Amino acid sequence: MKPLNIVFFLAILLITVHCKQGVRNDQNASNEKPAVEKKQIVLFDGISTAHWKDIKSDNFPDHGWVINDGVLTVLAKTEEHEGGHDIVTKEQFSNFELELEVLLSEGANSGIKYMVINSYPNKGGQYLGLEYQLIDNEKHPDALLGRNGNRKMATLYDILPTMEGIKVNPAGEWNSVKIVSNKDYVEHWLNGQMVLAYTRNSDSYKELVRLSKYNKLENFGGQKQGHILLQGHGNEVSFRNIKISTWEAQNKL
Repeated sequence: MKPLNIVFFLAILLITVHCKQGVRNDQNASNEKPAVEKKQIVLFDGISTAHWKDIKSDNFPDHGWVINDGVLTVLAKTEEHEGGHDIVTKEQFSNFELELEVLLSEGANSGIKYMVINSYPNKGGQYLGLEYQLIDNEKHPDALLGRNGNRKMATLYDILPTMEGIKVNPAGEWNSVKIVSNKDYVEHWLNGQMVLAYTRNSDSYKELVRLSKYNKLENFGGQKQGHILLQGHGNEVSFRNIKISTWEAQNKL
C-alpha cells in the first residue's frame, strides 16, 4: 500500500472508531458523561444580528446579508451586486456545541468555520479556521476535488472526509448541522448522525493538515479558542436557529 493511501486508511479508521465510540457514549450518557454546567447563547433568533460582525469592520454588514421570516441569508454574487462576504461572531469559543439549520441554493458552496483566528502570519484580515463544509454535492465541482471526498458536505474541508452513506438533504431543503468541540476532540453531525470525529493536535490530524491546502499555516486549528464564521462564498445560502452551548473543559463529553 502506498504511503498516501496508508494515511487515508488510518484517517477513515479514526473516523469509524470515533463515531462508534460516540454512539456508545450517547447510549450510556447518563452513566458516562460528567455533569457540566452549560451556558446557551442564541447566536441568531430570527431577528437580531447582535452577536455577529463583518470580517472587515466591527459592525454587521449593511448589504449582502438579509433577514426574512426568521432566516438569515447571504446573497449570491451577481454582475450587479458583490454579494455577501464572511461574518464572524464577536465572541470566541473553546468548548462548545454549535447547532443550526442550513439551506443551500442549487450549486452552492459555503462553510461554517470554527476555531477561527485572525493572527496567522501574513494572513491578516482573512479569519482562517477549521471548516465544516457546506456544498451541493451534486452540482458544485469542488465536491469532486480534494482527496477521498474530503470536500463534500459535512467534511472537515480539505482535511478529513465523512463516513460513507450519510444522509444529505439536497439543495433547496434544510439540513440540521451540529459541531461539538471539547478540548481537542471534535465531532461533525449532519441530520442527527455523527459523520466524523477527530482529535486536534494529534499526530494523525497533523499529518492530514500537512497534506492539505493549510500546510503552510503554523499550528492550523490547534489554538484553544476562536470565532465562529459563516462564509459568504458567492452563492446564496440560508441559516436559521443558530445557537451555541458552552462549558468549562472536561475530560470527556
